[in-house]
Amino acid sequence: MVRIPLVDLQAQHVPLLPALEAAAARVIASGRYVQGEEVAAFEREMALACGVPHAVGVSSGTDALICLLLAAGVKAGHEVLTTTYSFFATAEAIVRVGARPVFADVDPTTFNVDPTDGVARLGPRTGAVLVVHLFGRPARLGGLVPACAAAGIPIIEDAAQAVGARLPDGRPVGAIGIGAGLSFFPAKNLGGFGDGGMVLTADAAVADRVRRLRNHGADRKHHHPEAGGNFRLDELQAALLRVKLPYLAGWTASRRRVAAAYRAQLAHLPLGLPTDDPGCVWHQFVIRVPAGRRDALARHLAERGIETAIHYPIPIHLQPSLAWLGHRAGDFPEAERAAAESLALPIFPELTDEQVAQVASALADFFR
Repeated sequence: MVRIPLVDLQAQHVPLLPALEAAAARVIASGRYVQGEEVAAFEREMALACGVPHAVGVSSGTDALICLLLAAGVKAGHEVLTTTYSFFATAEAIVRVGARPVFADVDPTTFNVDPTDGVARLGPRTGAVLVVHLFGRPARLGGLVPACAAAGIPIIEDAAQAVGARLPDGRPVGAIGIGAGLSFFPAKNLGGFGDGGMVLTADAAVADRVRRLRNHGADRKHHHPEAGGNFRLDELQAALLRVKLPYLAGWTASRRRVAAAYRAQLAHLPLGLPTDDPGCVWHQFVIRVPAGRRDALARHLAERGIETAIHYPIPIHLQPSLAWLGHRAGDFPEAERAAAESLALPIFPELTDEQVAQVASALADFFR
């Protein structure tokens, strides 16, 4: 039995090893490990690759969101509208700047925020809207955009899973609102060798503010107009990511190939399949398994050497650390149903046609 992992970083890194080692050696020899030319060059290259004027490297995707919230003026007393179906960091960033998360339910076909429900939850204390492009699929915001524009509410994008994704009109993530936060966690589409993140923005003032915030609020050495944080991207991470960035477009094309193969080979099964979307970068391929059979299917696949994951088993509004918000089961039924039915299948650029067929065959066996 050939094991199929959820993601295979070794398969990606082995061909790049000489270039990665050279990049690491270059940083070590430079004697400059923080806020140097590697970060500056990576920022220029990412801005060009992502189609935005400004890219600012930071220490993680979570810190990218914190910087954007602070740059938007969010503070204690504000509410921030967001989705309850995402990685916990989305809401955590809101809490860490002193604001209160206000959740909206999700669209059952995309797992992204339901814009109609979102508009209904805007209020006089809404300081920002934090949308998530979940699993690499750009969120369709519908009436949220004009509603926020009319009320003067900034939109922030959590694009941690969506580097390179584009909206139907061709605009890149980061162009909807004041900016987007990326993550370079190792398993991401563009993954580093530790933690790292980035802010993408078309607004020069936002970029300048994030540059200050990431460096303890300093605009020059030993001069701090505001309190920021230690949110800097390391030189070593930037150098290694620069090696991988030129391959991102090809890796994205491979992910789209895998997603299309899954959709074709699983179409006859009683599963909820993700809809096609040309702008999606397929960070995850998440199916829905109805009738309470999700966990049994995961065990069935594990027995055949196929790794899966549940993203996410507990909606954010039911997390124990946010019990103070007063939510209960049933408050956001679509998000809760997604948490009970979703299952992520292996997807990574190096996944072969034979491996996809092996996964599809194992799924078909379960439903015989």
